[in-house]
Amino acid sequence: MTTTSFARNQWYVAAYGREIGREPFTRTVCGEPVLLWRTRAGEVTAMADRCVHRRFPLSEKPGRLDGDTVVCGYHGFTYGADGVCVRVPGQQRVPRTARLASYPVKEQDSFVWVWIGDKDKADEALIPRAPWLDSPDYTTISGMEPLAARHGLLVDNLLDLSHETYLHGGYIGTPEVAETPITTEVDEKAGVVYVSRHMDDAECPPFYAGSTGIGGRITRWQDIEYHAPCLYLLHSRIAPVGAPGPGPDGSDPGAFHVEVVYAITPETETSTHDFWAVARDFALDDQAVTDFLYESNRTVVLQDVVALNRLEQAIASEPAGTQELSINIDTGGLAARRILERLVQAGATAPVAAVR
Repeated sequence: MTTTSFARNQWYVAAYGREIGREPFTRTVCGEPVLLWRTRAGEVTAMADRCVHRRFPLSEKPGRLDGDTVVCGYHGFTYGADGVCVRVPGQQRVPRTARLASYPVKEQDSFVWVWIGDKDKADEALIPRAPWLDSPDYTTISGMEPLAARHGLLVDNLLDLSHETYLHGGYIGTPEVAETPITTEVDEKAGVVYVSRHMDDAECPPFYAGSTGIGGRITRWQDIEYHAPCLYLLHSRIAPVGAPGPGPDGSDPGAFHVEVVYAITPETETSTHDFWAVARDFALDDQAVTDFLYESNRTVVLQDVVALNRLEQAIASEPAGTQELSINIDTGGLAARRILERLVQAGATAPVAAVR
């Protein structure tokens, strides 16, 4: 059995739904190469991206789909959507063991989720929601950037937004972000970490000034939910200083709302799929605002990628046991680390990349 730092028996985002079509598509999730494709009925199927015969990746050309089967481009072994081999060239009998590992899969909120671990434990009700991403009441931009760093570094990064002041100045960072204290709550049973920072009178960063048109100072709320191990939600509220707050019924017409979503999917021990999305409830049909937010947010994401890639290199060069210092703003990240470690231990008995 292979020991990893991955939390198994968990749902992870493997792709956006728009990435999956009638061409074999592969993405490695928690060290497992997963082949994704749509049947003729439009359903997503997920299986191991390795032929049982000589381990050739099924996603490699000249591999192809033939109806609702996938044909290996090396020796022609052919598999159904359930991963079971249905044809072996040159013989009538198909070996009983000729079947690929298959993965429970669920398409939801624009994401394609796969279950890594024991199939019998896959419960779709456990998938956290991000309903804004395909809601007609929001306009969404999204993308994915490869990160050459372990997934825990991105979790740390997103749960401590004080870094916006320094790393993302000129885009989303202002002095108030680093200077404002946070509150942290942890739901250990559900595996959710909540971190909030409410700024009553703050500079309006270019990211919001350019999208909302606000010219003066703002009230800025950052309310984070991290659903371990994969999904991060940032509920961002922006309003001019002095604007009325939310009403008792939850309505909030005096503010602009942005839902920032990250799916943090481990690829390998030291690489991560950084899925990001930003949904807004204003200027829904304004393409100029959409383009501005896409370019601005992708720039911010890439600033994080550069920093975390360098941090991974620095950590890898340090001797074992090197200590780090944590302070008040790290309470959310430290709670997330504890939950992730517990999930890793809970899934430690799950087989890695086995035929299921």
